[in-house]
Amino acid sequence: MTNRPGRLVKYFGWRAAFVVPGLIAIACGIVFARVAPHEHTPPSKRAPRQLDLPKRVIARALLVVTLTSTGGSLVFNFTTNGNGELLRERMVEITRDPALLGTLLAMVYVVASFAQLIVGRAIDRYSLKRLYLGIVLAQIPLFVLASRAEGWALYALATVYMAFVFGAIPFIDAIVVRYVDDRMRSRVAGIRLTVSFGIASLAVYLLGPVVKSAGFATLLLILAAISTTTAAAVLLLPAERRSAG
Repeated sequence: MTNRPGRLVKYFGWRAAFVVPGLIAIACGIVFARVAPHEHTPPSKRAPRQLDLPKRVIARALLVVTLTSTGGSLVFNFTTNGNGELLRERMVEITRDPALLGTLLAMVYVVASFAQLIVGRAIDRYSLKRLYLGIVLAQIPLFVLASRAEGWALYALATVYMAFVFGAIPFIDAIVVRYVDDRMRSRVAGIRLTVSFGIASLAVYLLGPVVKSAGFATLLLILAAISTTTAAAVLLLPAERRSAG
């Protein structure tokens, strides 16, 4: 789907790039509502799955969720909203055609999206803390290298760093499942989404001014610094404790 807006803009105008994906999203929502299992009892009223964790452990886990949600949302939104202009600036001869630019971005995101599937399986087999830390740490040198890269070298780096950005997405929900029992999970998930969407809007707002005043090289170095901070937050994650469910 990611390459379609570029082709829609080229052949049908910019309005179609908003209307067509919007209609597809609405259709997917309708299909989901019809096929998703119906729940008769809200999770808060079911017999809760007791994790029996100390309050200090839960508090640390919630702190990690807040900090990593903040850092992850900044990195995700700066990259996904900025990659198009980044490629346009540093691959000028290749990306003049909006349809071609959309296709290149689509390939990046298709590859990156599979990282979530791989990570989802790995979380069930390996230490969540070590795995999360490794993925966040891998982002740092990739952003630093991308800050100076151009042409196809930049494209290759963008594909790899987006794989690690997408790969970090499942961890926050995994932390919530591991350290928050059923009675609080909806509230904690709501807080996490509030933080993520709030930071997302801030990232979109700041992207233009930051790139205009400092350039993409500085932005990518900022992303490396954010990933470093996120890695420090992951180190605060409590010792591993697997749930019975």
